[in-house]
Amino acid sequence: MTEFLTAAVGFILAMLALGLVSILRGPGDADRMMAAQLIGTAGISVLLLLGTVTGVPAAIDVALTLALLATFASIAFVKKGLSRFDADGAGSTEDK
Repeated sequence: MTEFLTAAVGFILAMLALGLVSILRGPGDADRMMAAQLIGTAGISVLLLLGTVTGVPAAIDVALTLALLATFASIAFVKKGLSRFDADGAGSTEDK
């Protein structure tokens, strides 16, 4: 079972490398944020798998903390986009 989990870590790290390419070449902020989320998710999954394979419970704690921080990063990105959307005047569809 550990061989399979180690192979899964290698596959996830390969997908992480593709995410890095997307960050460097991404045309917009949203594409870059999605690639950053991919990197965060891959890092979390690698930590969870390595924590399971090696039996180190601290790696699982770190992975769960990173998952919580990634949620806050997504919320901050959306709030920034909404404030930019409202500042342009395109967000107000209410009748005055």
